[in-house]
Amino acid sequence: MDEDFGVYAVLGLNNPPQRLLCANGSNRTSVVVPPNARQVVLFTNGPWGERICVNAELNDVDRIPITIGKLTPYNKCLSWEQWEEETWTDGVTLNISLVGGYLCTTTPSAVPGVKGKKKRLRTEGEEEEALWRMGEEENICPNRSPEKGMPQRKVRGHAKEGHKLFAIGGDNAKGTANTVEDVKGNVGKRPLQNANRKSGSTKMITQTAPLVNPSARWGQTLCPIDDQTAILIGGQGVRMQFCKDPMWKLCTEDMSWVAAETLAEGPTPEARIGHTVTYDPDSRKIFVFGGSKNKKWFNDVHILDTQSWKWSLVEAQGEVPPLAYHSCSLFRGELFVLGGVFPCPGAEPDGCSQSLYIFDPHLAIWYQPIVTGDAPPPRSGHSACVMQERKIYVFGGWDTPVCYNDMYMLDLGLMEFSVVKTTGKAPSPRSWHGSAVVSDTKFMIHGGYNGHNALNDTFIFDTDRNSWTEVCHPQLSLPRAGHSITTMDTTRRDCHNCYVEEEEEVGEEAKGCVSRTLIMFGGGDNEGKFYSDLTTIAVEELLDRI
Repeated sequence: MDEDFGVYAVLGLNNPPQRLLCANGSNRTSVVVPPNARQVVLFTNGPWGERICVNAELNDVDRIPITIGKLTPYNKCLSWEQWEEETWTDGVTLNISLVGGYLCTTTPSAVPGVKGKKKRLRTEGEEEEALWRMGEEENICPNRSPEKGMPQRKVRGHAKEGHKLFAIGGDNAKGTANTVEDVKGNVGKRPLQNANRKSGSTKMITQTAPLVNPSARWGQTLCPIDDQTAILIGGQGVRMQFCKDPMWKLCTEDMSWVAAETLAEGPTPEARIGHTVTYDPDSRKIFVFGGSKNKKWFNDVHILDTQSWKWSLVEAQGEVPPLAYHSCSLFRGELFVLGGVFPCPGAEPDGCSQSLYIFDPHLAIWYQPIVTGDAPPPRSGHSACVMQERKIYVFGGWDTPVCYNDMYMLDLGLMEFSVVKTTGKAPSPRSWHGSAVVSDTKFMIHGGYNGHNALNDTFIFDTDRNSWTEVCHPQLSLPRAGHSITTMDTTRRDCHNCYVEEEEEVGEEAKGCVSRTLIMFGGGDNEGKFYSDLTTIAVEELLDRI
């Protein structure tokens, strides 16, 4: 029966499960986590019916979210451990809210066996103020300091002071090492502002209006799966929070977004940044690999079958380390993973890899190939573009304190690395830039981070001539890093050169013509802003500026 549905929590290993929400009660509540509890498990039991999801937050004593999560009909359990969260203190509160199914009509009842005050429900005016605050702080970079705010590679041993920001060396054209400056600051401790306050209303909000666009973020991936669709996965926003809306579907016919987290069955990947998402058009599957979340590192492989819309977690053989900010390229149905950050126990900072790992989806096995030639030095935050289905071009990246602007090429036939000697004005050293293939022989580099500032310049590399050319476009003028860039075929409805030639189609409205389009989403500017904008540019228009 529908009345049997409930949301339960286990607060510590020595406490029994407690029901927090039931079918006929409130759709949100709060509970204090006992000081001796070092683990929290949240799960549901019973039929979901029309219910959509359960949003969950662990908040500290200042009501600042420590970590977030979401239960869905396909992902019915969440767990947190104190040692995985840097800011977990003794004053932790678990806040949960149910979306869909029924409305909030009563005050949440107390949870037996747990002491402490419950957080009261907000009035309509307070809810609106909270939403306004969220909008104001949406564009704060996760590792915000008094000076700079761009997220940096994780440094161990500074949980009490807040993360440090690296200064990796700016415009050194040869990518040589520079002095590292450590900038200290509290993470996300900006005072809330009192504005747009309403008073006198006591009407309860039933549920927050659903988002129509992805929230602002960096470190996400945007992956095309066909001519009309791209999938957005992951990312991190304000106060180092992992996005509550981690998965979206972009419909390129009208450039509209559809929230997609609950569209697919099976275990969805845990929230993360610095991961890669790769689509195989032959199998029509998406492969999500690696990434990180706070102190947790991933080397798992999640597969989304875009025909059945089901997630699966691969039990792979072979060994691959946990990696983040690596590159992943598809060649003949296999995934080529290069570089990235990996955790080094006891070391500061964590290490960068120069190794190449290959994942074979058919055998579900990882292996390291024999590679010859001059391999690139260890790095992360670099880009890799597959050109003409036989070469991978690797550009940029960093490994403290060096920031690179060099170019390497992996010949996939010979499995041989070589240094690419380029001509023309090369991009300055950078990492976390955007890259995309724009023709059979050209790829593009845009933006990135040089250790001090986010960049806004754009370069196109010609693989036939091994030459760089800088281009300018008004839609690429904002500095940003950690953004997503891809190219895909889209249908242009306003094309006047497209005519219907088939006799049986004469008189019908022209269907438009297909053109190659550059699509860019998200990122941050290192000055306290995250972006949620979607930019589209005709590739032909960009190439005309060379």
